[in-house]
Formats: sequence, C-alpha cells, structure tokens
Amino acid sequence: MKPGISLFAVGHATSLLLAITFSLCVLFDLMFPDMAMYQVWIKLLPGFEWLSWRSYFLGLIESYGYGWYFTLVWVPLYNVFAALQSRRSGMFSKTGKSSH
Repeated sequence: MKPGISLFAVGHATSLLLAITFSLCVLFDLMFPDMAMYQVWIKLLPGFEWLSWRSYFLGLIESYGYGWYFTLVWVPLYNVFAALQSRRSGMFSKTGKSSH
C-alpha cells in the first residue's frame, strides 16, 4: 500500500472548512457588531470590504482559495515524509536488523 493522502480530498475539505468558517464569522459580525472581526478579513482578503453581496462572495472564493494553497503546499510535503518513513521502516525486520 502506498503511503500518503489524497490531494483532492484534503483540498476540498480544507477549502470548505475555511469557506464555512468565513461565513460563520460574517454571521457573527452581523449578530454582534460590537465584537466584529471584519477588520481582520479586510486585511487578509484582497478586495474584501464590509459588507456587500459582491464582497461576501469574493471573501468566500478567497477563503476557498486559501484552503487550496494550504493543501498544495502541505499534502505533497506530508506524502514525501510518509513515503520516507515507510521506506525507512521497511528496511528493518521485526528483529531490528537490516533486511538487506
């Protein structure tokens, strides 16, 4: 069995997590304006402004994109280290001696 995780699955899962979190934060800001965090979104999401439908959907798309950025960096690194670990552990038998 090849070690590693799916780029596709992690990409969509991470991106949806960030998009849902963004949406929940916007709802929180609307319900509790005294504790609003939209200034943070303005700094993190280029073009985002408080609040219009255009800006909300832009923030949603950018949040989803950040999820894919994370995935495209993290998953290949994880898969490389998982393969190295698998190869390393395959070199030794149960007695701890090299199988070569």
